[in-house]
Amino acid sequence: MLSSAPAPLVAQESDSQVPFLTVRNPGGPDGPSEFFGDERSELRAGWCKLQDVDVGGLAPVLEAVPAFVREQFLRVDDVRVLDPADLLDSLQNEEAAAPPALFVHGYFIDFEKGCRRASLFQDNASLTGRLLWFSWPSDGDIANYARDEADLYWSVPDLADAIIELDRRAGDDGGIHVLGHSLGGRGVVLALQEVAHRHPDIRLGEVVLLAPDMDFEIFSRILPRIAQIANAITVYVTDEDRPLALSAQLHGYPRLGQAGNDVASLSGLEVIDLSGLPNESPSGHLYHIHNPQVGDDLDRLLNNGLRAAERPNLVQTGPNSWNLRQ
Repeated sequence: MLSSAPAPLVAQESDSQVPFLTVRNPGGPDGPSEFFGDERSELRAGWCKLQDVDVGGLAPVLEAVPAFVREQFLRVDDVRVLDPADLLDSLQNEEAAAPPALFVHGYFIDFEKGCRRASLFQDNASLTGRLLWFSWPSDGDIANYARDEADLYWSVPDLADAIIELDRRAGDDGGIHVLGHSLGGRGVVLALQEVAHRHPDIRLGEVVLLAPDMDFEIFSRILPRIAQIANAITVYVTDEDRPLALSAQLHGYPRLGQAGNDVASLSGLEVIDLSGLPNESPSGHLYHIHNPQVGDDLDRLLNNGLRAAERPNLVQTGPNSWNLRQ
């Protein structure tokens, strides 16, 4: 039980577990939430186990609050470390209905927050039992964006290695899926560029970029190089994403995850515009974990292999773009 839980609340074990690969340094003795730190290190692996906080009589009230508030009642209860090869062996031996999905988090994510959000994401997108979380050494400090960028770039070779090895072990049934959120989406694109250079014959499954924090024009230059090794590429965008608006101001160029870019000029991908959906969080940046409609759309894409033209609630607005409607 975590000592930081409010006294009136009783912690109750949850079955939620997330396997991970990480290039973070081992952390201090302050409990599971700080098991790994924010410094660069060699590749490690394991499982993080989470528990919900049982609020007793306050449960009806909690159900009524926004999803981003309920997120705060999920805690890391235990971390089990394995050799990376042993973890991949265990995943390979599990019977799954579809290929595994490697997920890369974004900026401002410490280890505890990353575990929590990876768990929420696998639940929202119906990826439980298939998601493998790759955790690079983000500081978890909102003021350290530039350092996070540097740590992401440092992690790209390890991410490329992980994609290649996971596909070698488990990519026989259509290829593994690779997903990235925010700054993690940039890492995915850069890692796939390296994968394509090193293994041009590899064939991955779905590549999904959620609110990608990447220069739109840089992505358009790299896209032809990565499209050849993926079954399909899907990009989720919105005009309500405040962190991406700030990133665009900082960098001086529009971000890939912002609506309004000339996506019709790109080939080999599908763009899903979420601008018509209600915001489920103040930032508009976390729809992949807090918006059930986005989760349903990802479920149909990743679990059923349906293209945008085949999925309900999507209205085509261009040659390669769709709006997700309520």
